Order: sequence, then structure tokens, then C-alpha cells
Amino acid sequence: MKKILLIVAAVLVAAGLVALMVYKQQSGYTKVLTAKIARQDLATVVSGTGQIKPKTYVNLGATAMGRVTHLYVKEGDMVKKGQTVASIENVQQEANVAGQQAAIAAAKTDIASYVAAEKTAEANVEHAKADLEQKRLDWERAQGLYQAGIMAKQDFDAKKAAFDTDVASVAQAVAQLNQAKAQTDSARGHLATQLASLRSLQNALDLTMAVAPFDGIVTNEPVREGETVVEGIQNTEGSTFMTLADMSVVTAEVKVDETDIVNIQLGQPAEITVDALPGKVFKGHVTLVGDQALLRSTGIATSQSTTGTEEAKDFKVVVTLDAPTSELRPGLSTTAKITTAHKANVLSLPIQALTMHNPDDDKPKGQGDVKAASNPSASASNKSVPIQGVYVVDKDAKGKLRAKFVPVTTGITGATDIEVLSGLTDGQEIVTGPFKTLRALKDNALVKRDTAKPVTPSSGSSS
Repeated sequence: MKKILLIVAAVLVAAGLVALMVYKQQSGYTKVLTAKIARQDLATVVSGTGQIKPKTYVNLGATAMGRVTHLYVKEGDMVKKGQTVASIENVQQEANVAGQQAAIAAAKTDIASYVAAEKTAEANVEHAKADLEQKRLDWERAQGLYQAGIMAKQDFDAKKAAFDTDVASVAQAVAQLNQAKAQTDSARGHLATQLASLRSLQNALDLTMAVAPFDGIVTNEPVREGETVVEGIQNTEGSTFMTLADMSVVTAEVKVDETDIVNIQLGQPAEITVDALPGKVFKGHVTLVGDQALLRSTGIATSQSTTGTEEAKDFKVVVTLDAPTSELRPGLSTTAKITTAHKANVLSLPIQALTMHNPDDDKPKGQGDVKAASNPSASASNKSVPIQGVYVVDKDAKGKLRAKFVPVTTGITGATDIEVLSGLTDGQEIVTGPFKTLRALKDNALVKRDTAKPVTPSSGSSS
């Protein structure tokens, strides 16, 4: 029994010595997480939320007052350009058009009769001229006979009277022809007036029919058959038949934070996701960047706001989808991820490894306190400015791992990594965390890689 106790005591003493040695070896070391610098493709992405909108849409309003008699389409229907989509009562307008058409038909008949009378007058003129020519020949012969003493004075006077009568007949026939032409021209003028009136009445009739101005889809139909619509201001109740959207060109209208808008330019590529279509990604490109800030709380432009309250602002950005599908509907909630910068195969490091280091933090405590007390102004002017950089892990002359602060200049920022422009080389090991340790880490401090796996709570545990 004593031997067993002695063996147990010896084991415990040996274990204690080993633990003591391990503790002494680890004292002065800081456990850190590390990673290696590597090359990869980086892209800077700006996100914005909004909704799907057609590039072209129209609120088809009423252009005449009356009761809706027919709605030929319903919400969700596809329509073609020129298709009649709705109509209102138009008995009076149809009667006016029919009456005017009848008046025009009668006017055309009158013109035809005037043209016939004109032809008759032309024939009378020709007949009178032929008769005059005959009477002229008779009178010329009578003159010769009378001068020769062969014809009596009475007969000569009769020939002269007949010739003069036919001259007057020709003048009368010509006057009648001119009168007939004037009547025809007058009738044609009245016909032109009646045709103009018909166009006006036909337009009034056409205004009772709503026609699709382009191919599209019905996205809203606020009225029903039997209701009365009136001519009014756009979007007012009772003045809009329906909303038509041209879904051949679809856009995502999103709002982007004011801190990101400076990086967005026309033509930049984007990926659009729609909440109603999970798993689908649509490609697109930026086609409009708003130049007016919008208040986040109200959506009103800052130039229209009357309040002086400072608050977060957004800017409107429109992304046009390259290949929209029929599944998209106006108003669907969407998110656009716009790639504002992209570089391939660049040196990068994890964003969390980047820190700001002040060289004054590496000085032993108390150093310079006497100088600062004697000359405070000089101390303030000589105060170091924090430098951006990372801690590089490397072995010292004794083979121990140390964290050496290295200033770094950076470029574009990706989702989790940032581009390295100078200060580091491919394959170098750097400290990435933990965050609290990284903030308190000193230059040239002894470190040790923390290889322990993080503890995750059991899914079956209960509090």
C-alpha cells in the first residue's frame, strides 16, 4: 500500500513539474490567429434595395366623361398597341357622327347634281356658239347681197337682228355656265366644312374608347364596369382606367447610401435578385445615377424638404436588366449588387487584419513623461500619428515567433478582403485576430499561433 502511494505521489510531482515548465515556456507569449497573404480576384460591390419597374409605363386616363360600358382586359393581361381596352357610353357621340355622315352624303349628292348642271351649261354654251357662227355667216352673205341690191332692206335687217340675238345668247349661256361652276365650288367648300366637322365629331367618339399606346401588360385597373369616369388630373380617383407597363425593358430602381454613390458610374455591371424569385440572379447594368439626395425617412428630395433636420440620405440608381423574363412584375422587391471596381489576381489580406498602430504605444510606460511635464507644447507637437498596417509573424534569431508591425497601403475593398498595394509580399504570415488582442498587440511582441478550434454551442443544449 505504501508503495502504491509513493508511486502516485511521484506521478503527481512529475506532472506538476511538467505543467510548471509549460507555463514558464508560455509566459510572455500572446495567442493569435494568423493567415497567409495570397493573390485572388477582388471586386468592390455596392448594394441597394428597391423595386422592379418598367422603363416605360402609362396611366391610361379617361378623356371623356361617362359610364364605363366595357372593360376588355383585366389585371395581368397582355395587350397590343392599338388594341381597345375600355369604352364608355357614347350614344350621343355615335348619333352625331352618323348625322354628320348623312349630311356629307347629301352634300356629295348635291355636288353631283351641280356638276351635271355644269355639264348642261357647257353644252348650251357650245350650242349657242355654233348657232352664232351660223348666224354670222348668214349676216355676212346678207351684207354682200344687200350691197349688190339683190336683198331687200327688211331681210337684211332680219339677218342682222338674228346675229345680234345669238351673240347675246352665247353671253347668256356663258354666264349660266359660270353660275353652275360657282355653285359647284360652293358645294365643295361646304363639303370640306362638313368633313372637318365629322373629324371633330369622330374624335369625340374616339375619346370614349381607351386604346393601348404600346405593347404591354395591365398592372392596375382601379375602375369597374358601370362606374362613371371623368376627365381629370392624372392619378386622381375616377380619372384612370388602368396602368399599362411595357415589360420589354425592365429596370430595378434602388436606393444607394450617400457614402457609396460617389463610386457608382453609368455602365457598371450589377446582379439583381428578386425576393419573390429566390435563387434567381439577373444580370444588368447601371443606366441612371440620380443627382438629387432623397431623405431616407420620407423619400422626398432634399430640395423639396422644408425641414432642417439632418438625417441619412439616399440616391436613386436605376439598373436595366439585360435579359428580363415574364416572371417579373412591377413593384416586386429587389436588391441590386453593383460592382464598382474589379481587379484580377491581386495581392490581398483579410480586412480584419488591418489595424491602426501608434508608435508611441510601443514606448515603455513613463518614458518621456518628464519631458512632457517640462515642455507640454513640444510633447504635443512630437506626438506620433497612427499608421495603417498589419502585424507580420516571423521568427527572430532565437527561433521565437514575433509580431512585427508593417505599414501597408491598400486599394479596392472586397467583401472580406482588401487589396495590398505596398508593404507585403505573397505568402507572408500575418495576425488576423482576435480583435481585442490585435488592438492591444505591441510591435515585436512574442506570439503563438492559436490552433484551438472555436467552441460551438451544442444544438441539443438548453438554457
